[in-house]
Amino acid sequence: MRLDALHTDSLILAELGRRLARCRLNVGVTQSALAFEAGISKRTLARIEAGESVQLTNFLRLLRALGLVENLEALAPPDEPGPMDLLRMRGKRRQRASAKPAKATQGSGTDDS
Repeated sequence: MRLDALHTDSLILAELGRRLARCRLNVGVTQSALAFEAGISKRTLARIEAGESVQLTNFLRLLRALGLVENLEALAPPDEPGPMDLLRMRGKRRQRASAKPAKATQGSGTDDS
């Protein structure tokens, strides 16, 4: 099943759970062994595979134990300069930040009265 924005949260969670269970089975590891390696309870792993909502840190621990953390790059790619930024910079890398304009000081010594 291909995931898209039209699917409900529960449908997406269920599909992710099925995919993670398939990954676990492909590696040939039991729920107990994987849960231990990930540092989560077997019940939490069962909940993830069943498509139930869990804490994000537990999900990340499971991905790490399955060797899938690198796949998050596709989910949230690093911030890269856009085409217009590249044109403005003309291939130059920024060396320093622009100076902030100095604030006008009160009582600058001029008296307009």
